[in-house]
Amino acid sequence: QVQLVESGGGLVQPGGSLRLSCAASGFNFTSYFMMWLRQGPGKGPEWVSTISTSGAMGWYAGSVKGRFTTSRDNAKNTLYLQMDSLKPEDTALYYCARRRVGAFLEDADGYDYRGQGTQVTVSS
Repeated sequence: QVQLVESGGGLVQPGGSLRLSCAASGFNFTSYFMMWLRQGPGKGPEWVSTISTSGAMGWYAGSVKGRFTTSRDNAKNTLYLQMDSLKPEDTALYYCARRRVGAFLEDADGYDYRGQGTQVTVSS
């Protein structure tokens, strides 16, 4: 069955960096666009980024563009999110998701499977 398992979250000071990972299994990872989403306290789900099958193309929400970078290692079936210059408003549960075929790239509901998430807290 499809499994997506995130790791790498934690507590970081404003301006700091974290790298999230998402280990995928149970499907042909190289055939799917993948997504990162997040949900902050008291907020609805927010799309963060989408990456193409090869990793050559990435799309980002305006709130993270220039600070976050998504990448993938298809040989390891792993998705990454490098987060730099973190801000308190980046505090959220971050989860990876498999983009549903045909969904809009920026659709926070445009996935068919998602992981349980990893918590990121940005605070001094």
